[in-house]
Amino acid sequence: MPPGRFPTAPAAGPRRPETLLVMDRDTLRTQFGEAELARLRALASLGEPLAAHELESPRVRRRLAGTEVLITSWGCPPLDEGVLRAAPRLRAVLHAAGSVRHHVGGAVLDRGLLVTTAAGANAEPVARYTLAAILWAFKKAPFLAAEARRFRDDWSYRDRHGELSGADRTVALVGFSRTGRRVARLLLGLGLARVLVVDPVADPAEITAEGAEPVTLEQALPRADVLSLHAPSLPRTRHLIGAAELAALPPGAVLVNTARGALVDTAALERACAEDGLYAVLDVTDPEPLPPSSPLYDLPNVVLTPHVAGSLGSETRRMAAAALDELERYASGAPPADPVTRQTLEVQA
Repeated sequence: MPPGRFPTAPAAGPRRPETLLVMDRDTLRTQFGEAELARLRALASLGEPLAAHELESPRVRRRLAGTEVLITSWGCPPLDEGVLRAAPRLRAVLHAAGSVRHHVGGAVLDRGLLVTTAAGANAEPVARYTLAAILWAFKKAPFLAAEARRFRDDWSYRDRHGELSGADRTVALVGFSRTGRRVARLLLGLGLARVLVVDPVADPAEITAEGAEPVTLEQALPRADVLSLHAPSLPRTRHLIGAAELAALPPGAVLVNTARGALVDTAALERACAEDGLYAVLDVTDPEPLPPSSPLYDLPNVVLTPHVAGSLGSETRRMAAAALDELERYASGAPPADPVTRQTLEVQA
């Protein structure tokens, strides 16, 4: 079967495949409102239960026996050999969130099942958050705001923060991922910054086509007014940014991390922020949350947010819509928009 094609195609016209939602109860309530459920009913044949948060009970196992499509999201249990044996008619796993690494493994791919992800939809809010963080970082706005609480009658404190320009700046993106690409496009569309991209597996021609410059990490660091991380958390990327890399950044540089906390050596980051004047905007940390004793909580040159850049609340409906789009493609025999392969599974965040 060619990569990216469906295991089977309908004989003629759209079908309504037997479909089961698998996710925790809170996710179900958040992602699938009346509009999403109405669309699901129009696209699929549904049974009882409509949704499950576990795959072991006799009731759910009876439902699995006739299920052709699983729509999964946060809280889906691992689709192990036992689950797959209980679902002999299963042909597709359509994920209404980002990474499938927590529930999809080799057994699913060995069986030739179609797996898709809604990571592209999740990349949108992360990219927008990152863009906002970068634009504020150019002006050191969040750090100046923190100091404004102390220096209420004298604005000269702003002069201690170096360049406060929003023009002619350099942003280095580590990772040309879904989010990294979107951030590059947003920045270049505004015309405010040069964009460097560090990604040893990305095609340099694709980076150049976006208007960015492919570089090595060593080349990027001394030039970066802002260093923004968009790489997956893998054994080889753990502590990709350590003491040496932080020391190579120019004075006044800002680290933005909306990817994974483990990309950065936290101890080295604490020292760089406390002793060397590095600025940081951190939506993710390692560990998460940080221990109460971490000095990062109290530093005015550090902004911490509790992992809010990605899809939350009503934003998650975009990922439900993406999964339903995939269901519609599957039912009509069209190719998937965002299939997961062995290769892409290995580098998912």
